[in-house]
Amino acid sequence: MATFVDRVELQVAAGSGGHGAASIRREKFKPLAGPDGANGGRGGDVILEVDASTTTLLSYHHKPHQKATSGGFGKGDLRHGAYGEDLVLSVPDGTVVMASDGTVLIDMVGIGTRFTAARGGTGGLGNAALASTQRKAPGFALLGEPGEERTLVLELKTVADVALVGFPSAGKSSLIAAMSAARPKIADYPFTTLVPNLGVVEAGDFRYTVADVPGLIPGASQGKGLGLDFLRHIERCHVLVHVLDAAALESDRDPFTDLETIENELATYAAGLDEEAETRVPLMDRPSVIVLNKTDLPDGTEMADMVRERLAERDVPVLDVSALSHKGLRDLSFVLGELVEQARAQLPEPTVAPIVITPRAVDAKGFRVVKEEFEGSTAFRVEGDKPERWVRQTDFTNDEAVGYLADRLAKIGAEDELFKAGAVSGSTVLIGPGNDAVVFDWEPTMVGGAELLMGRRGTDKRLEDNHRATREEKREDQRARTDARMKRIAAMDAERRAGHWADPSKDEGNA
Repeated sequence: MATFVDRVELQVAAGSGGHGAASIRREKFKPLAGPDGANGGRGGDVILEVDASTTTLLSYHHKPHQKATSGGFGKGDLRHGAYGEDLVLSVPDGTVVMASDGTVLIDMVGIGTRFTAARGGTGGLGNAALASTQRKAPGFALLGEPGEERTLVLELKTVADVALVGFPSAGKSSLIAAMSAARPKIADYPFTTLVPNLGVVEAGDFRYTVADVPGLIPGASQGKGLGLDFLRHIERCHVLVHVLDAAALESDRDPFTDLETIENELATYAAGLDEEAETRVPLMDRPSVIVLNKTDLPDGTEMADMVRERLAERDVPVLDVSALSHKGLRDLSFVLGELVEQARAQLPEPTVAPIVITPRAVDAKGFRVVKEEFEGSTAFRVEGDKPERWVRQTDFTNDEAVGYLADRLAKIGAEDELFKAGAVSGSTVLIGPGNDAVVFDWEPTMVGGAELLMGRRGTDKRLEDNHRATREEKREDQRARTDARMKRIAAMDAERRAGHWADPSKDEGNA
């Protein structure tokens, strides 16, 4: 079973906003005391955070779908819906977050770094928030917006000061085990190391981290062996250590040839990298150290004596070491410590990126009308953040809510833009992107249905009637009703006496 994963595809979904409530407050002697529907709660965000205790992306390999909680629905009596909880996902230091198309969104370096991967939807407004002097009793509320959904690619690039590179079985794992407290798997067969190993080295006042990169072979930069998957882990290292096997069993290998092969693979890989920020030194220009390992063996000592002068021509430190007997490890640890300190001193001071605020143009409409083909005929699509958001918030089963949407669209000039684009009565109009758009036949004078309600849209005449009749007015109304009733009784008695009810021939209609 895999225990280390450095690249995953993660599908994140933020929580949806809760729907607003449409409610009317009821009190004693006042059954319609005004709207009191509250707003829905905001949906939770999905947040990525660098955690020191997380070293792999394994958990997201097993659970690639992550979703935050949604906001609660609004209720009557002005009880707002609960906010959805944010979902915080821990990632290792050095995780690169990319969109599904490969666009880099953020390079997460530094403990505590946060990135909002998906934003929660906004809660819908209740009818209490929609009330106004013109709309005193809204009979509808807005729906909550759905949460953002995204597909991300997470790629881990180990953050270490020193990278140990070399052929399989060159002794890199043994070396990092001897210099630090790391305990990687060590065996006498190639590709024992399948995952990068990290170790912390302390030498006097120096303290730095060392990464053991899985063995490289010719063609690793083109995908052979394990190199292509793990070459990315050396991109952030300040110092490269070439671990050469001075006692290799293969007759066609020697330390100098191995060094040239590894350098060629590194150069090929570095040429394919995207241009980094100026704060990062090119891979092939970084300080390096050549380590001749296994010099405790007779064959290793002889081979080291043969190639030492030739390797020294490269003007880099060349050290004879033995991971088994700890020969030369102290000198190596101090040499690496000095090179790491020099590399750290050359790094510029971290700066906080300035906040860029782009104001919206004064004449910007916030939407546009595009003419396109739809089901074999010409249609007009309304695109823009506001119209699309309003459509998502509208309950199309409520005529008053549809009328409110029509008012909002008319207010921003959508109807005028449709006229300019060539739309006529009966034209197909779409609001929203893709197949999720709302489709309808446009009628410039079409009503939303709220005009059929009592009074103006969103009003109730019973709430506007504040007149209280006086005692005299009540008596006059009672006398009028009594007189009308007595007149109806007298007319019915006269008809009965005349025989209209018994003889149809005497009915006034047949006279």
